[in-house]
Amino acid sequence: MTDHRLFSMPFAKVYPLYVQKAERKGRTSDEVDHLIFWLTGYDRSGLERHLAEESDLRTFFEQAPAFNPDSSLITGVVCGVRVEEVEDPLMRKIRYLDKLVDELARGKALERIVRKAPEGS
Repeated sequence: MTDHRLFSMPFAKVYPLYVQKAERKGRTSDEVDHLIFWLTGYDRSGLERHLAEESDLRTFFEQAPAFNPDSSLITGVVCGVRVEEVEDPLMRKIRYLDKLVDELARGKALERIVRKAPEGS
């Protein structure tokens, strides 16, 4: 099976689209960044480095310092596909971020977007 062409797209081309989507709905780029940091474990300098280097999506997600284990709690539909049913691990990570930004743009509170496993699980 060949790689999806999305995997080689520079993250620096996708990131502004996430920000635009959020800002059109009255949200901020800082909120988008917060979601990226929560999901991937990147900090501001790590995010800025990948944007400056124009790392592709594969590299961006593969080099994520600490992909959040609670990301598996992200469920729902993005682009007509249930994110929890996406088989390719890289595509699932991309769809997780898509879903988080969608929820932000829909007005959901940041505290509710970032999932947390119940205590003791």
